[in-house]
Amino acid sequence: MTSSAPEHAPRGFRHASVLLDGAVDALIHDPAGHYLDGTFGRGGHSRAILERLAPEGRLLAIDRDPQAIAEAANIDDERFAIDQGEFARLGEFAEARGLHGRLSGVLLDVGVSSPQLDDPERGFSFLRDGPLDMRMDPTRGESAADWLAHAAEGEIARVFKTYGEERFARRLAKAIVARRVETPFTRTGDLAEVIKTAHPAWEKGKHPATRAFQALRIQVNGELDQLDAALEAALEALAPGGHLVVISFHSLEDRRVKRFIRDHVRGDTHLPKGIPLRDDQIQRRLESVGKARRPGPEEVEANPRARSAVMRVARKRY
Repeated sequence: MTSSAPEHAPRGFRHASVLLDGAVDALIHDPAGHYLDGTFGRGGHSRAILERLAPEGRLLAIDRDPQAIAEAANIDDERFAIDQGEFARLGEFAEARGLHGRLSGVLLDVGVSSPQLDDPERGFSFLRDGPLDMRMDPTRGESAADWLAHAAEGEIARVFKTYGEERFARRLAKAIVARRVETPFTRTGDLAEVIKTAHPAWEKGKHPATRAFQALRIQVNGELDQLDAALEAALEALAPGGHLVVISFHSLEDRRVKRFIRDHVRGDTHLPKGIPLRDDQIQRRLESVGKARRPGPEEVEANPRARSAVMRVARKRY
């Protein structure tokens, strides 16, 4: 998947899984084990995992996008199954299949996939005009257009600032609220043009609507809350010795992943300082596996959207 990288890919719904070989290498330590791909997307990682599994191995995938579920129907492999829903529910899905606490590995490739970005009808793109939707599951929840129609100016500014790290969040929010009085926003091109006009300082090589669109997408899909919940669920669903592999695409996501792994490597960081504990009393549930990894120059050249990706790996201790 991809997330906040600039939309430099050509037209067409192509998808190249980021850090494909590295992620699968880090994930699979027992070819006969049971694995979970929490973000099926268009199946690049899932297909690579299946190629590495033994006949007795199993893979459960999850995705909330109906188009991803339809793509998964093309995989004819008795070792593979998929459930539709948010990856925050991975513990629930694993439990239903008798896999909770038994998974050998969990892969989370966080963000929006290239086909979602490249399809104007999904409403993720500020470069290709389409309905202002942005929902990863278009059949559920509130679209970006619906949210913008009623959100207060201060709330819009907060979302742009918090989720998009947009310096001019207040100015953009004010312009959006002023314009919607006359005509509600229904198209991505219209919103992008209003933001473009209102933005006072364009970044070189970046569309002025980039950060605002990222923030809207995160808000509409509850992405950061979903990530936090998925990390906790993955820790519980893994068997001792199981691997957690997470690929993120912008700093908001990566900071959460880094902090989650760090806290469980250190153990009991929620306790007040000064409480005397022996080392064997500290509950360290994870151990970090290697350093954070980024795509190499060849992968970035082939897939520019990969350049902001960061992969972190951890192993469950107990």
